[in-house]
Amino acid sequence: MLGLSEKIYDFAVIGAGVVGTAITRELSHYHKNVVLIEAENDIGTGTSKANTSIWHTGYDAKPGTLEAQLLTRSYELLKDYVELAGIPNERLGAVLVAWNEDQFNALPQIVEKAHRNGVTDVEQISVEKVYELEPGINKNALGGIIVPGESIICTYSLPLAMGYDAVLNDAEIIRGFRVDTIDKQEDFYSIKSNGNEIKSKYVINCAGLFSDKIDNMLGHQRFTVTPRRGELIVFDKLASSLVNHILLPIPTSITKGVLVSPTVFGNIMLGPTAEDLDDKTNKGTSEQGIESLWAKGEQIVSPLLKEQVTATYAGLRAATEHSDYQLFFHPEQNYICVGGIRSTGVSSCLGIAEYVRNHLNELNMLGPVKQDIKSCKVPKIGEHNIRPYQDAEMIKKDPDFGRIICHCERVTLGEIKETFNAPVPAVDFEGIKRRTRCSQGRCQGFHCQADIYSILENYNKN
Repeated sequence: MLGLSEKIYDFAVIGAGVVGTAITRELSHYHKNVVLIEAENDIGTGTSKANTSIWHTGYDAKPGTLEAQLLTRSYELLKDYVELAGIPNERLGAVLVAWNEDQFNALPQIVEKAHRNGVTDVEQISVEKVYELEPGINKNALGGIIVPGESIICTYSLPLAMGYDAVLNDAEIIRGFRVDTIDKQEDFYSIKSNGNEIKSKYVINCAGLFSDKIDNMLGHQRFTVTPRRGELIVFDKLASSLVNHILLPIPTSITKGVLVSPTVFGNIMLGPTAEDLDDKTNKGTSEQGIESLWAKGEQIVSPLLKEQVTATYAGLRAATEHSDYQLFFHPEQNYICVGGIRSTGVSSCLGIAEYVRNHLNELNMLGPVKQDIKSCKVPKIGEHNIRPYQDAEMIKKDPDFGRIICHCERVTLGEIKETFNAPVPAVDFEGIKRRTRCSQGRCQGFHCQADIYSILENYNKN
């Protein structure tokens, strides 16, 4: 980080989650000096990666809210971007299942809300149709709703792709920079971390769980982030035939509830819980949380619980005391706050980025768009993609793409080596894991982890 204090950026985006990378990518399309600041060793390491990996239509958002508006807009933008960037996704659709009279009676209101949000293909379906779509679920359902547009997406690849695009368009990403102080100087902000300094004319706060802390540094006291822990259970790929769609519960004011969903890696996921905590670093699972999920799974698809569990994990969502996004513009202060995004940031990220861009354009802060905007495709790590070990042409060009290191997930040496040359390179085991999906199969790295660490060590030596 030596020499950073000599440069003054036009924009400093704090927080390299899915929202921060989306905004940085958008700003990199202009002739501006942009820096993305991340406290951890990599991008997409917080709430962005530890969620249910659902690409939401926004059908159940509160009508009239900023969240509803940006979810609807972002859904359309993501349709193009996932194809452009090669992000693994599957348009499965979702089925909401009513298991009791109260839930059944709520179905018409849910459909009406979806239509008010512009998601007009949502419709109530009979119990017979529910079982036609999902014959493997328990037999005491009363009816349901079909949401054709709900999809699953790779939440590792999305922030990585946007971060890569930003770097290719000359934005900078500085990792391992945990903001300690932000001080306003005459013409810029002085952002400091452990003795290092970044200077920027404008600050955009996308700090997720810590967005309230950054907002406080800029002189505001308007929301508090309460980490909401969501625990999940991941079942083996052999369970995949049990579920055809995303199985959604009837949502409440607190949570979308416990769902059962396929993943782009071929597993089945059960979760999440919703538990407010005091500790923003507590990402561990709990006995109580896993037991509650097990009970919910028993009520929805009881055969699922006979399948092998591959992993359990927990993520923290940035919940606040408010029911909508905490997005504020302060042109007099050269500051934008993007807080309280909760669990829908994956789905709304491009809408948020466009919203921020439009505001800055209204203030004449951006100028003309670059003529030579660059983009990239991320590696094909989805289960239904043709993977490198299956690609004869890739193996012919480089035999390392035929040498499997992680046998559970079929990850090759060539893929691992590629992570070191990505626009935002992997610097540790977790970074390799997010870029390749290695060690996420049945053995959870028991057989491949030592080899991967050896590859990483040899790379660092060279």
